[in-house]
Amino acid sequence: MAEHFLIVDDDPAFTRVLARAMTRRGFVTQVARNVEQALEMAQQQVPDYASVDLKMEGPSGLALIPQLRALNPNIRLLVLTGYASIATTVDAIKAGADNYLPKPADADQILKALQAEPDSEPGDSDIPDTPLSVNRLEWEHIQKVLHEHEGNISATARALGMHRRTLQRKLAKHPVRR
Repeated sequence: MAEHFLIVDDDPAFTRVLARAMTRRGFVTQVARNVEQALEMAQQQVPDYASVDLKMEGPSGLALIPQLRALNPNIRLLVLTGYASIATTVDAIKAGADNYLPKPADADQILKALQAEPDSEPGDSDIPDTPLSVNRLEWEHIQKVLHEHEGNISATARALGMHRRTLQRKLAKHPVRR
């Protein structure tokens, strides 16, 4: 009997490619565009695996994690995001995700992360051999301070000692590569 794979992401191109790749690998695949749709699908057919986008229209993918875990305590959950930071990684793992990957990620990387041993540390296989760049460290620090101030841009800018508009410009950019 084929295992069920739920993809929760609001990017149609990404979900089309990932769903096709997972179907080729033998999974029965479903795609949901938001948390509400994903929960409806999961209640009809409980998934064995799920890939959940962090930032979507409506509630964050983090809101879905405990609900999926309640439906299937053995589900393997992965959080994917284009806005990776240490703070969001910690939030995802605390919410009950088994692993976390920054986008872009391909089907092989996603399966490897989902099928990692439950006792291993999240992201064990993805630890870089080289230190983070200064720009990436700055991005991580901004994300940490932003998280500490619950997303408040003004409070974060004050805490960082920078102008609010400067912070907004930095946040509008995609995360810097390692």
